[in-house]
Amino acid sequence: MPPWVLIGSAAVLLPIFTFMTMENVHREKEFTTRLLLEKGAALIRAFEAGTRTGMMGMQRGGFQLQRLLTETAQQPDIAHLIVADADGTVVAASDLDQVGAAYGKELDLASVARSKALQWRLVSTSSGVRVFEVFRKFEPTGPQGGMMRRHPGGAESPPDAPRVIFVGLYMAALEEARQSDVGHAIVMGGVLLLIGFAGITLLLLAQSHRATRATLSRIKAFSDHVVENMPIGLVATDGRGRIAVFNQVAESVLRLSASDALGREASRVLPPELWQQVRSDAAPEIVTGTEIDCVLADLQRVPLEVGAGALRDESGRFEGSILLFKDLTEVRALRREVARHQRLATVGRLAAGVAHEIRNPLSSIKGFATYFRERYHDNPQDAQTAAIMIQEVDRLNRVVSQLLEFARPVNIIPRPTAIAALIADSLKLIETQAREKSIAVAVEDRSTAAEARLDADRLNQVLLNLYLNAVEAMAPGGTLTVRVADLKGAPGIEISVSDTGDGIRPEDLSHVFDPYFTTKPAGTGLGLAIAHNIMETMGGGITVASRPGAETTFTLRVPLVKAD
Repeated sequence: MPPWVLIGSAAVLLPIFTFMTMENVHREKEFTTRLLLEKGAALIRAFEAGTRTGMMGMQRGGFQLQRLLTETAQQPDIAHLIVADADGTVVAASDLDQVGAAYGKELDLASVARSKALQWRLVSTSSGVRVFEVFRKFEPTGPQGGMMRRHPGGAESPPDAPRVIFVGLYMAALEEARQSDVGHAIVMGGVLLLIGFAGITLLLLAQSHRATRATLSRIKAFSDHVVENMPIGLVATDGRGRIAVFNQVAESVLRLSASDALGREASRVLPPELWQQVRSDAAPEIVTGTEIDCVLADLQRVPLEVGAGALRDESGRFEGSILLFKDLTEVRALRREVARHQRLATVGRLAAGVAHEIRNPLSSIKGFATYFRERYHDNPQDAQTAAIMIQEVDRLNRVVSQLLEFARPVNIIPRPTAIAALIADSLKLIETQAREKSIAVAVEDRSTAAEARLDADRLNQVLLNLYLNAVEAMAPGGTLTVRVADLKGAPGIEISVSDTGDGIRPEDLSHVFDPYFTTKPAGTGLGLAIAHNIMETMGGGITVASRPGAETTFTLRVPLVKAD
């Protein structure tokens, strides 16, 4: 807890409890004063009553005020009793030496003798003892209407002269009790101060603990959210080699649920290739990246980029390991695709140069072959040879034309196009071939896009190539199916072209879009490569799936720009 909080609590509580303690002390003092006043008043009233009684019995022997006063002063808590005239002359006193002397000259005795109000003061005896003195007008008047005052010389004062009675009370017992109460009040104030201070401190500590727990909960929730949603796999082990953290990506990559992994020994859960990275005797001090091929429980090989590091406390003691890994399957596929594109670019540049160099000789060869065919038309064998030369030159010229088309950049010109009409027009181009082989054509249009902006000529070129390949791959009586649907996750359509031919062998699937790869005896191997370039230039793509002996499906992903 910060020191200023403790200082602030003390600064707030100390004045409060000091004030409360002073109030208690003041109340104790007032209570003691009131108690002594009441006791003095009671003594005065009792003395006056005794005086009146004695005055009534004067006829049977006379009344002596001094004797009554002396007997009354015998009580242990009475310090003195004094009756004085308004001029301060002592008429009677518990101490006979004071009779006839002056007392209370510092007071306005004339005013006191005329008032019935009870007054008090603190005085000290000759021995230095503090005495609480109560005084007021003395009224012992009886039925005779007064009493005579006799001075020490024997002279008597007139009746009903104003007098003042002083009652001195010892304060030792009450002072001791008051001091005890004051001490108790101070102690209680201190205890309450400490309790209040402790209470505030506990409240602040509780609030601080609650805030700390809330902060830790938020940090934990945030860190858990980060760990669970980070795009790479994360596995952490404790000092005993047991798995403590296993996020969602790790579950997906390793095909293992977190509930089956957490708390178990990493050596029994992780593939051996990963376990070698987090062993306590092999874990590096820093995270380093390396690529490994990891064999999972289902014997599937997954390429991973792995980083591992040891977790140590401040003293350097090993606390566990952390393992970060990323699935490189898509990365390696992209690398292969980039390498393929680089090869294609190189082939394209080479093909463009070769095509230009070949076309001119081809024109000359075709011209000479035509000349010889016409000159030796009477010789069927020579004429047939010349015709074959012309046919081969035309085929070679088509290959060169396709090569040039493959090499040059594809120019896309989008125009408003009705999608259903585009599919129907493209299928009309193969009606004759389909009819000759008794191939059924089916169209399934589930797309919600009626019209969009796209390059109809280029898309028609791709579809025609796929149709022709499908017709050539099927035996008579097969079925060509064209399906149109909305593209998931983006504005566009998905066009699938399926045939019921023999399919493509699995080892050939990854090469069908490579230039000059073909399984047809008379094929050039450039049709699908050109289709692939066109679809990529349009911002879409083309994929193939095949079941050998059953069917082959080419799928086009065509992004759409809405028609104006």
